[in-house]
Amino acid sequence: MDILLIGGLWLDASAWDAVASAMREQGHRPVPVALPGQGDGSTSATLDDQVAAVLTAVDAADRPLVVGHSAACTLAWLAADARPDAVAGVALVGGMPGSDGDLYADFFDVEDGVMPFPGWHAFEGPDSADLDEEAKASFSARAVPVPEGVSRGVVRLTDERRFDVPVTLVCPEFTPGQAKEWLEAGQMPELARTRRLEYVDIDSGHWPMFTRPAELAALLAHVAEGL
Repeated sequence: MDILLIGGLWLDASAWDAVASAMREQGHRPVPVALPGQGDGSTSATLDDQVAAVLTAVDAADRPLVVGHSAACTLAWLAADARPDAVAGVALVGGMPGSDGDLYADFFDVEDGVMPFPGWHAFEGPDSADLDEEAKASFSARAVPVPEGVSRGVVRLTDERRFDVPVTLVCPEFTPGQAKEWLEAGQMPELARTRRLEYVDIDSGHWPMFTRPAELAALLAHVAEGL
């Protein structure tokens, strides 16, 4: 099956290298999506540019599973909204989709038109507990500042058929139980309306593509095979 892999903030497509390698061994066709403004040197890219890149990948694939990580869970959900008949399923790793009218990822300060990686103090605790100092240094060195036009782009959702697309919420630094509590508390309004929502646990921090790539690949392959 075609499995599109969309990295979260500060990540370029190479973040999926180890996961993609393991998926190919399992007979699937992983497609790490290169996002404008995250690895191509552009600082003027917009959220619309990133959505267009994802939809180009969807259109080139055969009913793919679309995987979004962290903030890019919203990009995966936007793909389901724009192509509800072409997307076989959506897997959300360590995040939840924004709602119509939300800003995409206005989480940290913008400097000179970009949102740089804020440093590890912002991710102390479960997010980074499984990253050693060498891994943190490597991440910081490769982190790509996110253009303001992406981070402060406005989410637009228009097709309610997106709620028919099967969704799997992969829970790394939080548990399925916590996610269900957030859902019941109204903190995940888009997921509350999906007609098929499953929860899957993975014992990792926020970036399992680096710390548990084989496990993440096997988990996503299992999701794909169940669609």
